[in-house]
Amino acid sequence: MSFISSRKSATLLAVLAAVGLSTPLAASTPAEQFMAENDAAMARMHAAMEIPPTGDIDRDFVAMMIPHHQGGIDMAVAVLRHSQNDQIRRLAQEIIVEQQEEIAAMRLAVGEPLPASAPAPTHPPPVAPSGRETAHHHHEG
Repeated sequence: MSFISSRKSATLLAVLAAVGLSTPLAASTPAEQFMAENDAAMARMHAAMEIPPTGDIDRDFVAMMIPHHQGGIDMAVAVLRHSQNDQIRRLAQEIIVEQQEEIAAMRLAVGEPLPASAPAPTHPPPVAPSGRETAHHHHEG
């Protein structure tokens, strides 16, 4: 534990706590489900933005901004899953497209390959009997 700063340790604990909240009980309200998903997205974003500087300004900027944009995408997906407001839903869809485009542009600008495209999951993934999501999500860090 001596190698991990207390800040990173707290961030890791926040991520673990948020992941536990990402599959709320079926009895919870849409607002509670949204907040749990949003909290998990924020915790993933903050953890992924904690990078050791490489000295390459451009790569460091991209390494921090991609999780920031992915956090926006994840928040927009959460609101699409739970909101009934058509204006908010349209804005969330625009945010997803715009943030994905900016992530692609940043990757290209520093010579990184683009990830395979996949549709944004706007419905909660099925939950296995163990309580874990069956869909596997890979987040670049």
